[in-house]
Amino acid sequence: MATKKSEKALELLRALEELYPTAHCALNYKNPWQLLVATILSAQCTDVRVNIVTETLFRELPEPRDMAAASQEQVEELIRSTGFFRNKAKNLILCASQVLERHQGEVPTELEALVALNGVGRKTANVILGNAFGIPGLVVDTHVKRLAFRFGWTRQEDPVRIEKELCKLLPAQEWTQMGHTLIAHGRALCKAPTPHCSACPVIPLCPRKGVTRAK
Repeated sequence: MATKKSEKALELLRALEELYPTAHCALNYKNPWQLLVATILSAQCTDVRVNIVTETLFRELPEPRDMAAASQEQVEELIRSTGFFRNKAKNLILCASQVLERHQGEVPTELEALVALNGVGRKTANVILGNAFGIPGLVVDTHVKRLAFRFGWTRQEDPVRIEKELCKLLPAQEWTQMGHTLIAHGRALCKAPTPHCSACPVIPLCPRKGVTRAK
């Protein structure tokens, strides 16, 4: 049976979903491998920039075997504008090799197998699970962390602990879309460091309206 806190969280989430009915993964991809690459590139980079870069990257290196065979210099040049391009290029080449060697060229569908790949943490793994495979995955990025604190859904600081608390708070079928919805709200109104509470249509449902500190 849902707790009162869960019921309140779902009520707020439903209101946010009405506010952002088209919230979705903003990265362009055609298959799980492309989403994996794009998500790795999205670290410290905007989705808009990643989509510009991957248009050329996926044309030149479309499959794991192509990435694994590419040189460090080639990949660096293709992804340079995403930032931290040397480390990202190294991770992409190693990740591609691991997908080929461990998973016969197919992106795995288990979180443990995903996080064992170079450049893949829990956030990236949950993006892949939820969006590429339709397996519930709860993404904790800076927006989700900030809003979950402001909503009173968690007091944790560590993303893994936040993820576990939110997984207990919300049903599994809500996890993937919740990430998209909270990210949309975080970008539009519930900003850092100061939320635009006076312009927020769901403020009556926010249990900690006006709270700006986010762990």
